[in-house]
Amino acid sequence: MRPARQGTAPDRPVVLPGPSQARPEGEPLLTARGLCVTRARPGAEDVFVHEVSLTVGRRQTVAVVGESGSGKTLTALALTKLTPPGFRVTADVLRLDDTDIASLPESGLREIRGSRISMVFQNPMSALNPVIPVGRQIVQVLRRHTDLRGRQATARAVELLDLVEVPDPARRVRQFPFEMSGGMLQRVMIAMALAGGPDLLIADEPTTALDMTLQAQIMELIRQRQQDLGMGLLLISHDLGLVASSSDEVNVMYAGRVVEHADVRTLFESPAHPYTRALLATVRDIASVTQTDLAPIPGVPPRLEQLPPGCPFAPRCPMVIDRCRAELPELRRIAATQQAACHRAGE
Repeated sequence: MRPARQGTAPDRPVVLPGPSQARPEGEPLLTARGLCVTRARPGAEDVFVHEVSLTVGRRQTVAVVGESGSGKTLTALALTKLTPPGFRVTADVLRLDDTDIASLPESGLREIRGSRISMVFQNPMSALNPVIPVGRQIVQVLRRHTDLRGRQATARAVELLDLVEVPDPARRVRQFPFEMSGGMLQRVMIAMALAGGPDLLIADEPTTALDMTLQAQIMELIRQRQQDLGMGLLLISHDLGLVASSSDEVNVMYAGRVVEHADVRTLFESPAHPYTRALLATVRDIASVTQTDLAPIPGVPPRLEQLPPGCPFAPRCPMVIDRCRAELPELRRIAATQQAACHRAGE
């Protein structure tokens, strides 16, 4: 465990999962290899996500962490080709079980979005339609991805709100988003995401702007539904305390690349990449008796369309050498369950 630090920091303790949280066996539910997101401009093509590879198994939680602008959300959107207009998604492999997502036409993608893969967005107020009652919005998902219609669909919407522990769901189903709190809206978003019975749930900062109690409730709710339904969970977050207590594996992203991948215990106890260590130095471990100052990461992340030569983290790295500024490090194995993209990893 890392030492505790004084200063402004999240109050969440970094609590690592016990041995019972083992990696699920069997074939991965989601497999992505060589995932890239690019955007063309006159005379050039900018790369925003570069050669990202990840897998998610059933009942497994895989986290993607990094600073804002590191490419986390764009990577999540690319998995179902929901990137903004002008962006192009390519991959060597992009599969959900036996479905080749990479080769699906738009009509096929519409069939799996919401049914086999669902997404919980970080801002429910902007994701929900403000002039339609939340129950009708859930019913729309049910009509699109199930055979339920009319009163049966409405009854199922009430059941889904009850499933995510919204109080008085029969009344809430008739309310508009502005009549509900942020925590309730987040639960509505989860209910909508679960309506189609997805195999994979992508949760993009699902607890942003919620207080600590609500954050814990929302994550426990997702975990319960994950175990009940056998879903895989891809958790996009910058909250390392949340990731430590919720995930099986972690992918650390910087400048559109995965710079470290490891099981959660290895990553928090023995981080191999200087960027990962810098991220962990910004988190306070309240379980430790030692007190040291928090260490902010100097500088700012580079723009994804204007990356420096060599390692993108080199201008901010305390371990930089000449090779780092000239040669881009490849993601390589450091230990049995750990990979890092750093020339000096393992020293």
